[in-house]
Amino acid sequence: MLKDYTKIPAPLNSDVALKIIPGHFATNHSHITNYMEIGTMKTRCNEAQGVAQLLAMHYSVQTPVDTIVCADGMEVVGTFLAQELTKAGVANYNQHKTIYVTAPELASSGQNIFRDNMQLTVRDKNVLLLFGSLSTGRTVESLAECVRYYGAKISGACAIFSAVREIDGIPITAVFHEDDIPNYQSYPLHECPLCKAGTPIDAIVNSFGYSELR
Repeated sequence: MLKDYTKIPAPLNSDVALKIIPGHFATNHSHITNYMEIGTMKTRCNEAQGVAQLLAMHYSVQTPVDTIVCADGMEVVGTFLAQELTKAGVANYNQHKTIYVTAPELASSGQNIFRDNMQLTVRDKNVLLLFGSLSTGRTVESLAECVRYYGAKISGACAIFSAVREIDGIPITAVFHEDDIPNYQSYPLHECPLCKAGTPIDAIVNSFGYSELR
C-alpha cells in the first residue's frame, strides 16, 4: 500500500513531507478517506527535527513548558521539540530548570498512567501534549484527563497532523491540518457513507501504522 502514496510538503519546510494514501480506513473512533503515513517523521532524526522546528514556531516565551508528554511513539520528535523550545527561551518552572520528555504507560484497563517513579515528570508541571495524528481528538481528551489527575496544567497540544483545532479548551497546533489533504473526510463510525455504499475498508489504522484487510 505504501507505494501508492503521494507527498505533501510542509509550507515552511519542504524537507518535512506527509505521505498520503487515499482509500477507506478505520481508526478507533472514526472512518477516514486518507491515511497519513508519519513513520519516518517520528523516527528519522532529520525529519523529526524538522517537525519539531515547525511546531516550536507556534510557542512563545510566554508559554510555560516543564514537560512534553508524548503519545503515539513521538519521543524522538519530543526530544527535538524540547531542544527547540529551550533555545527559544520558553520558560520552565521545575526545580531543574529543564524540560522533561516522557510518555504514559497504557494500563490493561486502557487508561494512561504514570508509575510512581515517573510521576515527578508530570505532577504539578506545565505540560505540552504531543501526538502523531489526530482524527477526532478523543486521544487528547484521554491524555489530558490523565495528566490533570496528577495536578498538571496543560499549556497546549500539538501534532504532526490534526483534523481538529481545539478539544476541551485545549488549542491544538499541527504541521498539517485537514485543509492540506485533498478530499479528506472523517466520519463517525456508524455514519460512514463509504460503509453504507458497500465500499470495503482498506486497513485499520492509527498513529503507529496500518493493518491491511484486503
